[in-house]
Amino acid sequence: MTLQDLLPLLPLLTTLTWAVILLVVDLFVPPGRKAITAGLAALGFLVALALALFWRTTPTTAMNGMVVVDGFSALLSALFAVCGLAGVLLAYAYLQRMGIERGEFYVLLLFTVGGMMLMASAADLIVIFLALELLSIPLYVLAGFARPRLASEEAALKYFLLGAFATGMLVYGIALVYGATGSTQLPVIAAQLAQLTASGSVPLVGYAGAGLILVGLGFKIAAVPFHMWTPDVYEGAPTPVVGFMSVAAKAGGFAALLRLLAWALPAMSLTWVPLVATLAALTMIVGNLAALVQTNLKRLLAYSSIAHAGYILMAVAALGTRAASVGAVAAALFYLLAYAVTNLGAWGVVVALEREYGTGLTPPDYSGLARKHPLLAMAMTIFMLSLTGIPPTAGLVAKVYVFRAALDGGLVWLAIVGVITSFISAYYYLRVIVAMYMREGSPEVRLDRLTAGVVAVAAVATLALGLLPAPLMQYAVRAVMFAAGG
Repeated sequence: MTLQDLLPLLPLLTTLTWAVILLVVDLFVPPGRKAITAGLAALGFLVALALALFWRTTPTTAMNGMVVVDGFSALLSALFAVCGLAGVLLAYAYLQRMGIERGEFYVLLLFTVGGMMLMASAADLIVIFLALELLSIPLYVLAGFARPRLASEEAALKYFLLGAFATGMLVYGIALVYGATGSTQLPVIAAQLAQLTASGSVPLVGYAGAGLILVGLGFKIAAVPFHMWTPDVYEGAPTPVVGFMSVAAKAGGFAALLRLLAWALPAMSLTWVPLVATLAALTMIVGNLAALVQTNLKRLLAYSSIAHAGYILMAVAALGTRAASVGAVAAALFYLLAYAVTNLGAWGVVVALEREYGTGLTPPDYSGLARKHPLLAMAMTIFMLSLTGIPPTAGLVAKVYVFRAALDGGLVWLAIVGVITSFISAYYYLRVIVAMYMREGSPEVRLDRLTAGVVAVAAVATLALGLLPAPLMQYAVRAVMFAAGG
């Protein structure tokens, strides 16, 4: 290992080193002064964000080709740092209010963000596995952070058991792909599969291994039929954890999926494109239809998260068409960014209206919010409209990009499914807006300054990306085009 291996990974190494140092520092922070730990964690995420955006390095590989640093990983690392910072800001007052404030919360956030950054840079199946474990294990703990509350402990147990099962599928898949190609490095796998495909001699274990890896990553992004953990975990876990998980963990899973399909499995696109397209359609349909009957807002947003994974999978499916590959990856990245700012804002509003643990989470609890807190209701309206895909919000532009990617990839039927399910989603999103503006009530709101700041910034960003999407989309295209090996 040389300095040339370490310098390109400075954002990742800074995040993980900061987590280790903060773990020790927190031992000396008194129980009533955990604001120090929270502040240091926020500072760590700001440093990581600055490094991800401004630590300029040419696309390069490190650690003997096991890790790659390029525009793709830099953009996603910046997104992960923003999600971590938002997680700290949303959690600080919430943890105090619920009586579960402990400094380990912020350390776990740093570790899981480090795992996500490693996932975005992984160029080897072994590194993907290690990154998946590094981001998942802290999330299991965070889901159960509200112990001894039964709902939180149940969420952690379900998440852990199903996550362990998915990890087993991933490891078996990696072993089979190694058996078929003799390597775990993504570029080498791609070259071997290209030769085997040209000669018509791809072994069955190669297809089986790719399928099992897709199962493991499908769990992380909550794609149907690997989604059953999502509503229960979202309902039981602490709300700031769910907000962070719904965005950052999903983006981490998609980072690995995009890298894997674009770098390692392009030769098998005739096989995985129909499979991914089918998963996208099922995910959009099941997620939106199940959300229609939800009465708990955390479960509603859980199924909404599932549905949005389906929209992103549309662009992933289009990745298999060479003519649409760059645009498809850029569309997926834009969607992840637009979804991140929208969803973090929506969860910020949920944090503000949650009273005791697990209460204040039904649409009727939002009745009269527009009269009592008009700005908060306006922000929530922006988020609901964006999740639906109504102008002038980021959600509309993001859906247009993924629909266009699907059309460019020849997946017209999938784009039609996406449009129809978007219309279906309007019912359950608008139900929240109707409650805020057209129902009588006096909701109890506990809006601290940090949560208000997250909600305000997210609302402005959601509108800005809807009105001026071109700069970010161009940045995403450049990030894809300048990806090492891309």
